[in-house]
Amino acid sequence: MPPNAKWVGLAAHIRKQIETGELPPGAKLPSTSQLCAEHDVSAIVVRNAMIALKAEGLVVGVPGVGVFVADSSEGAG
Repeated sequence: MPPNAKWVGLAAHIRKQIETGELPPGAKLPSTSQLCAEHDVSAIVVRNAMIALKAEGLVVGVPGVGVFVADSSEGAG
């Protein structure tokens, strides 16, 4: 995995938005097409970033609905 891969940067950007509260728990992330346009990347870049964020437990995907910021209190305790 090259450190300058575009999906790494996109994932870092979204991770920061989650950490700062710009994207609070339960917030719906922009669509793939919106993220592609905003960040000038391809759909595969967005897909790879989402896979990484899902693996970290930061976001959850709902098929046919979208990707949402995970509730950080879920699973805690």
